[in-house]
Amino acid sequence: MKGRNEMLAHPTLENLKRLKLLGMAKALEEQMSMPGICEMDFFDRLGLIVDREITEKENRMLKRRLDAAKLKQSACMEDIDYHHPRGLDKVLMVSLASCQWISLQKNLLITGPTGVGKSYVACALANKACREGHSVIYKRSSRLLYDLALGRADGSYRKIMGSLAKANLLVLDDWGLAPLSPDQKQDVLELLEDRHGLRSTIITSQFPVSSWHEYIQDPTLADAILDRLVHNAYRIELKGESMRKRLASKNEDRP
Repeated sequence: MKGRNEMLAHPTLENLKRLKLLGMAKALEEQMSMPGICEMDFFDRLGLIVDREITEKENRMLKRRLDAAKLKQSACMEDIDYHHPRGLDKVLMVSLASCQWISLQKNLLITGPTGVGKSYVACALANKACREGHSVIYKRSSRLLYDLALGRADGSYRKIMGSLAKANLLVLDDWGLAPLSPDQKQDVLELLEDRHGLRSTIITSQFPVSSWHEYIQDPTLADAILDRLVHNAYRIELKGESMRKRLASKNEDRP
């Protein structure tokens, strides 16, 4: 009987693979090797097979979102260190982990000195956003502005801007490290205008938000940029000693 069932199941397996229902195909193959599986109710078996397809599909979609995000660090919310004294509010982080702020098109500004974990926190939240089904793009600010400059030269500028505008969450890391040219200021304004009220943005910076107006060095553009970025944003202001320095010191102390 087992051999007959395998013969009958083989065409079904091939059809599932042709339809790219690979989760269902794997589940059916596994069931075929389970002793006594034929005694299980048909709909119970079918339910397990369908559940496997849903899980496989969700995992594939998550992998595609993470691959597209290109996050700087493999960070997750569960691994965030709340013991190191750096002003990280756990209650706020739990709230942000729900990703409701992304659904409400709000922004997040993370500031603090080098090494306190700004990029890690941003990547952990971006990772959670991917897991909640949101599209994410991570970019170092300097790299993004360089790519846009190249886009102006090779004709891909509108395509790049369109891609950035559509992402549910855009992470701009290390904002403010180099002066902005006139073209770069316009690029930043256009990007934020495209996303304002429609998508969410995380910005990390070594410099406090209060100094960003001066950094832009154009009162009119600075007002326009900050108006689209700051007024509907959550803020995380980290402080304290570099975590990288602290970890390095711990490693040196080990025998």
